[in-house]
Amino acid sequence: MKKLIAALVLPLFALTMAFTAASTAPVSAQSGADAVWIQIAARSSLREAEAEARRYAARLPDVSGYALGGGWYGVVLGPYARDDAERVLQVYRSEGQIPRDSFIAFRRNLRSQFYPVAANAGPADEPAPAPVAPDSAQSLPQSPDVPTTLPDETPAEARRSERALSREERMELQVALKAAGFYDAGIDGAFGRGTRTSMSEWQAARGYEPTGVLTTGQRRALMEEYNAPLISVGMTRIEDSKAGIALEIPAKEVAFERYESPFAHYTAKGDLGVRLLLISQPGDKRTLFGLYDILQTLEIVPMQGPRQRGSNSFTIEGRNERIVSFTQASLENGEIKGFTLIWPAGDEDRRARVLAAMQASFTRLEGVLDPAAGADAVQDIDLVSGLEIRRPKRSRSGFYVDGQGSVLTSSDAVTGCSQVTLDHSYQAEIAANDAENGLAILRPTEPLVPAAVAELSAGSPRLQSEVAVSGFSYEGVLGAPSLTWGKVADVKGLEGDGDVTRLAMTVQPGDAGGPVLDRTGAVLGMLLPQRNDEKQLPAEVNFAVNAETIRKALNAVGVSPAARSEATATLPSAAMTRLASRMTVLVNCWE
Repeated sequence: MKKLIAALVLPLFALTMAFTAASTAPVSAQSGADAVWIQIAARSSLREAEAEARRYAARLPDVSGYALGGGWYGVVLGPYARDDAERVLQVYRSEGQIPRDSFIAFRRNLRSQFYPVAANAGPADEPAPAPVAPDSAQSLPQSPDVPTTLPDETPAEARRSERALSREERMELQVALKAAGFYDAGIDGAFGRGTRTSMSEWQAARGYEPTGVLTTGQRRALMEEYNAPLISVGMTRIEDSKAGIALEIPAKEVAFERYESPFAHYTAKGDLGVRLLLISQPGDKRTLFGLYDILQTLEIVPMQGPRQRGSNSFTIEGRNERIVSFTQASLENGEIKGFTLIWPAGDEDRRARVLAAMQASFTRLEGVLDPAAGADAVQDIDLVSGLEIRRPKRSRSGFYVDGQGSVLTSSDAVTGCSQVTLDHSYQAEIAANDAENGLAILRPTEPLVPAAVAELSAGSPRLQSEVAVSGFSYEGVLGAPSLTWGKVADVKGLEGDGDVTRLAMTVQPGDAGGPVLDRTGAVLGMLLPQRNDEKQLPAEVNFAVNAETIRKALNAVGVSPAARSEATATLPSAAMTRLASRMTVLVNCWE
């Protein structure tokens, strides 16, 4: 209880202010529908679950017990509004008042109530106010008030039953103690002083006599506590004979939906929104590496997170504010098999336990998924095997300006981006962003040798001369840049500014940032995005930053652009298209 005093008087003092409204005002019907609980224990015996609920109720508020189904009984705190529950969970975990693997539970997880004995009904409708800091420490119950439970074995009997444990079972107990926050030494199966101390501390925290030797019942309670996250999602071993894979899956959260090669889709069926893909296809290293690249274009694989590719396997972890996904796949005997687990963000402890169980149980069976599976599904350019392709926030054009792969693009192309890529695959950093002139300079984070580099024109363009813009007019949908032809309408802007050239041509938003070339292939400037101000200009009126302004901006960051020193012959249309395509690059902005 000394820890509880600190937890409530200090951390929960901050929560008090946030929860005042919940404590004093009636809760709306909407909040009742969104009520959640914190599951802190699960027992396979009703008697043990009742005893556990009483132990927690002696020192924590809002304790209740519900049947979980499958012969299991859970001890929970709540109900709370979701935000309140997450903060209470954080405080109680940090102070050791509840196990570290406690987690948020939903209404559908809870069945009939067994504690307190009052209701024998389903879960309550209204969230309870979160715990509020008391006026003084004297109002809190003290440590001696925590009840103890008579052991199921004498110390001598407990030692005898302990001696019958295998090394693996002893290691499992150490793992469970470590997960609960009581043990921080090596997992070796040897019960030395450190393990005995952690056992004693766990016994004291759970209301048992702190002997340092766990009885058979206490060992079972510890392992049930440790496995509560797995129990909550219904970890069950399945064998998918078509995919040739067996493993444990969170069967309460996912259910088989369809095959669409190379995936077996298991869709979400619970409140968590978990999804699972089994990966199964014939192939070789080239197929494996292609799968590695394709997966990283999908919406279910966020861009942030570690990736590792070996000669015969790979792993990919992706994270954003909504989901965490993990993929593993390996090549053996001409068969590529693995899985992708997609989990909601903010439930890391339970996700880690489920993922570990899936990895440990993953088994390759005979055969792979038929490559023709799902061939009759509706086709969509934005889908790969039924999975949505990740779409960038915006896509614009750019062009290479030196042999190291530096790229010039429009300033708006990289504004508000968490990440910028070139041609989908290459990460880039912003070396300069000159919003005043509307241009930005990018550098690839890894070595990149462009197929062609822009040569900036040394002179001023002639009025009414023919020019072309090379750009990804439809933001990459066509897969290659295209040329849009027009003319030079003026060598200055509408207000007489000499840094821009006015063009007479109709362009698309994706063309912005692309090079403006004359008929010899020299770059006269960079196309600016269409203006979004109070002036409504005709669609064919557009502007480009001229070559001299570009040259100054590049020199300022140490980039030396190539220059067209002397006039050359007019290029045929095919040669113009080939040159422009090789120097133009797709610039993607990601959130």
